[in-house]
Amino acid sequence: MTIVNGNLYYFSWAGFVTSILLVVSYLRGVFGVDVYGEVKNRAARLTLWAGFLACQLVVMGASANILDKDCSSYDSNSTYCRRTKFGISVGAIGTSFCLCVVAMKMLTSVAPMVVEAALALFLCIMNGFGVAFLTSADGPGSPIGNLYYFSWLSWLCSFMLLASVYEDIYGVASPDNEENDEDKIDQVVNGDIRMETITGDDDL
Repeated sequence: MTIVNGNLYYFSWAGFVTSILLVVSYLRGVFGVDVYGEVKNRAARLTLWAGFLACQLVVMGASANILDKDCSSYDSNSTYCRRTKFGISVGAIGTSFCLCVVAMKMLTSVAPMVVEAALALFLCIMNGFGVAFLTSADGPGSPIGNLYYFSWLSWLCSFMLLASVYEDIYGVASPDNEENDEDKIDQVVNGDIRMETITGDDDL
């Protein structure tokens, strides 16, 4: 979809987001249900995976709409239409994987770290190609619109997921190492210096 009326486009999305925020605020104020807090505390990165799922749904829907509207039978093999089909594939694959991860996190509160890391890496690479092919000059997402914005948002979400998983795996320092470092600092500050003692028959 190409933006024809900027005010209508942006304020429609602003109204949609505002309505969601109002519903969440109403549930928290009247019924004491903190939707965001429940989702955030349910499992690590669940909010990010849910947002990524929404972005992939928009990419798939926007690509399908363009394919139905602009790609007829006689030009279905053009570069434009092939990239549109690729956009549908990217959205469908991303939606499927995101649904699997969200379902695992909702049902068990956890997802295997190896599975999550592999999916995040794969989706980051796939959406990188999606941005390159869909938003280029010959792609269906080159005009500013839903496909353009959500292609970039999908790649950004996948990159943030990959960075978060990497931080969980490699970015957490070992507690034992932290305690040893603190002991060394205390020894230097207090002036305590470890010395080796030599024991033997001869006194030095």
